[in-house]
Amino acid sequence: MTSTIKVNNIQNQCGQNIINENSNTITLGASGDTIALASGASQTGFGRTGTVDWQTGSIKTSTFTAANGEGYFANTSGGAFVMNLPAGTAGNIVSVVDYTNTFQTNPLTIAPNGSQKIGGVAASNLLTTEGQSVTFVYVDDTEGWKNVQDSTSNVTGNEFISATGGTITTCGNDKIHTFTGPGTFAVSQVHPCAANNQVSYMVAAGGGGGGGRHGGGGGAGGFREDKSPITPYTASPLEGAGPITVTATSFPITVGAGGAAGVFVPGGPYTNGGTGVNSIFSTITSAGGGGGGSAVASTPSPAAPTTLAGGSGGGGTHCGPGTTAGNGNTPPVSPPQGNPGGAGMSSSPYDGGGGGGATAAGTAGSSNSNGGTGATTNITGSAIARSGGGGGGGYGGCGGTGGTGGGGDSGNCAARPGAAEAGTVNTGGGGGGAGGPGGSPQVGGAGGSGIVVIRYKFK
Repeated sequence: MTSTIKVNNIQNQCGQNIINENSNTITLGASGDTIALASGASQTGFGRTGTVDWQTGSIKTSTFTAANGEGYFANTSGGAFVMNLPAGTAGNIVSVVDYTNTFQTNPLTIAPNGSQKIGGVAASNLLTTEGQSVTFVYVDDTEGWKNVQDSTSNVTGNEFISATGGTITTCGNDKIHTFTGPGTFAVSQVHPCAANNQVSYMVAAGGGGGGGRHGGGGGAGGFREDKSPITPYTASPLEGAGPITVTATSFPITVGAGGAAGVFVPGGPYTNGGTGVNSIFSTITSAGGGGGGSAVASTPSPAAPTTLAGGSGGGGTHCGPGTTAGNGNTPPVSPPQGNPGGAGMSSSPYDGGGGGGATAAGTAGSSNSNGGTGATTNITGSAIARSGGGGGGGYGGCGGTGGTGGGGDSGNCAARPGAAEAGTVNTGGGGGGAGGPGGSPQVGGAGGSGIVVIRYKFK
C-alpha cells in the first residue's frame, strides 16, 4: 500500500531531515509538473543533463588536463598545445571550443588518458579547423570517447564589411584582398556607420617596356594608395589618393599588363618600349608606365612613338624620336602617381636614361642610368616595394639597374649578358633598356604587370 501526502510545500523543521525508512523511492510531483528550487538553493545527486559547465573564468593557453563535466575555451593564438582527456568512465563528458579562431594555424591536440581510445582508436587527435568546437562523451572501453557534437562553422557577430574576390588573407582585425589579375571585389555586407566602410587600397598599373639598343628603361606603372583611419598599417609616402567608401555591391577590378619590350633591328623596324596598361579600382585609375626610348637605325626605318609619358615616364635614348624622356604623373593626380624618366645621352657614351619610379625620377644617361625608386607600403602586412623604374641601357658600358620595386636591369653587357631584364610580375616595375653598340636584334625587357590590394576592418 502507498501513501500520498498533499501539501503546498515541504520545509525542513528545526534543521531535521525527514527520512522515509520504508521506501527507496521518493516521487516529487506528477507528470507535467515543474519542480522548482528556491532562490539560493542547490541540488546534488540528480546527475548531469548531457551538457557541460563552461569554464569562462579560466581561458586555456597551454597544455592542461580536462575534467569530467567541464567545457573549455582554448586560446592557441600564442602556439599549439594539448588538452589531455581525463580517465574516462561511461557517461563522462568534455567539451572544447576555439577561443581565438586560430586552430587552423595552431592546432589543439586532444590526447586520451593512457591506452583509452578516441572513436575506437588509441591515439591523439588534432583540431585544425578555424572556430571549431567539439563535445566528447565516454561510451565504453571499446570506442572510448565519442565526438557527439562537432561544429566547424564559426558563428560570430559581424556588423563590418563582408566581401569576396581575389586572394584573401587576414591581418589582425583586417582582411586583405589581393588581385594579381582581373576580378571582382564583391561586397555583400557593410557596417551601419559609413566611417567603418572606408577601405584602404593600393593600385599599381603595368610598367612600361624597356627600349631596344642602349634604350631607355621603362617607366613604372602609376602607384596610388589611400589608407583608411581604421586599418592600422604603415603606408607609403604616396598615401592620400582619396577615400573610397564601399557599399554592398560589386566593384570590377582591372589589373594592367606590362608594356611590350622595345626592339632594335639594324635597318628597321625598331620600337620604343610599349606603354603599360592602366589598373582600376572604383574611382581610382593608375596609369600605365611609359615605354623606354629606342635608338634610331642608321638606315630609314618606321618611326617609333614620340612620347614616353605615363604613370612614370620612360627613359630617353641617344637619338631619334625617343631621345626626350617621358613625363611622369600623366595624367596628373595628387599625390603624384609617378616621376619622369631620365634623359638619354646624345654624345658618348650614348647611354639610355633610367625609367621613372613611383618616388624618384630615373637617372639621366650615364654609366649608372638607374631606374627610379618605387614606393614601399605594408598594406599586405609586409613591407613591399612596387613601381620601380627600369634601368637604362648602356652603349659601351653596362647601363643601369632597375629601381627598387620590381624595375628590370639593363642587359647586353659583360656583367649582364643577354636580353634586358623584365619588370617583376605584379609590381608595376618598368623593363630594363637593351644595351650594346651593335648586333641584331637588341631587345629591352617587358614591363611588369600591375596589382590591386584592398584592405578593410572585418571585425
